[in-house]
Amino acid sequence: MRDDVAFVGGPVATMDAARSFSDAVLVRGGRIAAVGDAQVRERIGPRTEVVELGGRLLLPGFHDAHVHPVYGGMLRLRCDLSAATGGADCLRLIAEHLTALPDSPWLLGGGWDMAQFPGGTPTRRALDSVTGDRPAYLVNRDHHGAWVNSVALRLAGIDRHTPDPPDGRIERDPAGRPDGTLHEGATRLMEHVLPVTGAAQYLQALEEGQRHLHARGVTSWHDAIIGRYLGYEDLLPTYLAADERGLLTGKVRGALWWDRDRGVEQVPDLVERRERARGRRFRAETVKIMQDGVCENATAALRLPYLGPDGRGLSFVSPEELAEAVPRLTAEGFQLHFHAVGDRAVRDALDAVTGNGPELRHQIAHVQVVHPGDIARFRELGVAATVQPRWAVNDAAMTELTTPKLGHTRASWQYPFRSLRTAGAVLAAGSDWPVSEADPMLGVHAAVTRCEPGSDEPLEPGEALDLVDALAAYTAGGAWVNHVEHETGTVEVGKAADLVVLDADPFALPQEEISGCGVDLTMVDGEFVHQR
Repeated sequence: MRDDVAFVGGPVATMDAARSFSDAVLVRGGRIAAVGDAQVRERIGPRTEVVELGGRLLLPGFHDAHVHPVYGGMLRLRCDLSAATGGADCLRLIAEHLTALPDSPWLLGGGWDMAQFPGGTPTRRALDSVTGDRPAYLVNRDHHGAWVNSVALRLAGIDRHTPDPPDGRIERDPAGRPDGTLHEGATRLMEHVLPVTGAAQYLQALEEGQRHLHARGVTSWHDAIIGRYLGYEDLLPTYLAADERGLLTGKVRGALWWDRDRGVEQVPDLVERRERARGRRFRAETVKIMQDGVCENATAALRLPYLGPDGRGLSFVSPEELAEAVPRLTAEGFQLHFHAVGDRAVRDALDAVTGNGPELRHQIAHVQVVHPGDIARFRELGVAATVQPRWAVNDAAMTELTTPKLGHTRASWQYPFRSLRTAGAVLAAGSDWPVSEADPMLGVHAAVTRCEPGSDEPLEPGEALDLVDALAAYTAGGAWVNHVEHETGTVEVGKAADLVVLDADPFALPQEEISGCGVDLTMVDGEFVHQR
């Protein structure tokens, strides 16, 4: 049995306030006991496990500030379309999955990309061609819609006479019949016929998602939806069961879902749920308010209309409702975690938190289209920007679906990471996996280059971050927004030994090679949870 672990031969990026570097770390009793070669080597004993870094970078463990690991794990257990190269490839993968599971009563899964289909809307007819009489429900990659076949629509009673819900849209053919894509709140029209997923499978999905995150160096995460959503059940029982049984090896904060069909009368229920959610490695003391949708399907809330016939998008919670809800939640000590993609949604969220407890570290996630006049308000109000750098690139979703809808001026306002950083806002970074891949180094690559790996066409390159700031957003920034910066997020003596060892040093690489950095070791509280 080892007494402790010594990492020697550096480099070590501590991510402390000075963003200093060192060359060795000693772990003892689950804590960081020493930093620096001289201090570490004098404490190495006969039972110390010595890890030679050999030029590999050691960092604080990554904090994914906005992620859905149960959804991601469930996707990996079901029909996973996230690796599909196009619409035809989606149908091929579906056919293979159905062949492998011939007795499954439903086809469940997802991960399809809107950019792989004309207009971002796959049809029921295409899905019917491979599913036959088996009902199908496949959530899209960004989890703001679903692809369903004719059988599923019929079972749910969705037809040409079914009106669009206030918070969603049914894609229709020229004759007005549902065409197979359900946007946003329209997915809830399916909930009453979807098969029930048992507690054991949810627990299995959490364990699979946790393994996936640890393999990418993630030691802590913020699950951004603890409640019923898009056909998934409330995840609170899953996390509580995992925590009680000692199955959680990561450290988790959760955001309790704000039900937009209710008002402030739900606040006592949220208080009760928060009391239940105070475990050893899981706590849920945040409320998630989804303020709008996404630009790709024109449901993100904009101040001025989209180019074309799509209007100004959807505000799921009105400014008047926010003005009532936010003070009530803040008075109860809740941190707020807004989903806000469009510039109207961002402004509504900032307006709502004015004067409402900056010490709670409210945060706005995604911040895709931000009016320049709102940049400074993040710092002024003490609101953190929880960003998804992987999206700040010229991929197909951007060039084919988003930019044409926004127009040149608003497209130039997208993902203003450097502007927010320069204005003094705290940046925390997350993947939103399974919306995009969970690997923080892919996000760091995008934050620094504003390009996809292998591309040399950046999206708004003036908004790129320096490498150290991008890594800080995935470490110290994530710890700060979760109120655990005194415990983790940096490499300092006395803090928890939550650490990651990359297989290279990104500071020594050309920027275009950052995405190639893998993870060799992941440690939580001094225990290895991943070793490659």
